Amino acid sequence: MKDLIILGTGVHGAEMVEIVERVNADKKTWNLIGFLSYDKTQKGQAFNQTPVLGSFDEISQYPNSCFVPNNKWNRSTWLPMDRVISLIDPTTFVSRTAHVGKGVVLYPNCYVGLQAKIGDFVFSLSNSVMNHDVVLESGVIVTSGVMLAGSVHVEEDCYLGQACTVREKLRIGKRSLIGMGAVVTKNVEPNSVMTGSPARKLKERFPNN
Repeated sequence: MKDLIILGTGVHGAEMVEIVERVNADKKTWNLIGFLSYDKTQKGQAFNQTPVLGSFDEISQYPNSCFVPNNKWNRSTWLPMDRVISLIDPTTFVSRTAHVGKGVVLYPNCYVGLQAKIGDFVFSLSNSVMNHDVVLESGVIVTSGVMLAGSVHVEEDCYLGQACTVREKLRIGKRSLIGMGAVVTKNVEPNSVMTGSPARKLKERFPNN
């Protein structure tokens, strides 16, 4: 088994500990040695019975370890990409024709359909559906119960709120936020906050951009 370090603590980091355990129960794969944290004061603490080894500044001290980031990971921070792995719960279905990038985390009971493309550092909570030919660019956050119909394209750094739905063949512009329970029936411009059913633009997500 290879040594593994989770990048980032908090509730999602703690939950990832149990996904690692579930992966190992299915097939011995990872020796989870601990966390690296944004917060230097957390060194020596434990999350879900797993120690915080230090801060992100200490990545170079673990030249033989693999890394998987949680949803708070800052992608501007340097990482040895050849040692970044993806963590997929055994109950999640991933089509053999799908592509999954590096640093991806897929919680239990997700679905990744035929020829879907999941970019680097995508983070998906439980029970989300990414149907055939869906494209998720890098850094997309998918919360629980999201439903993406076939051929939806989500650009980088978008946030898809709990139980939102996106109709087939639509495009969600980069850095947009789709609100909880929203039903998207039209293409979404970049940097938009969308709410309601059907979803309408509420405001810009980052007003100064």
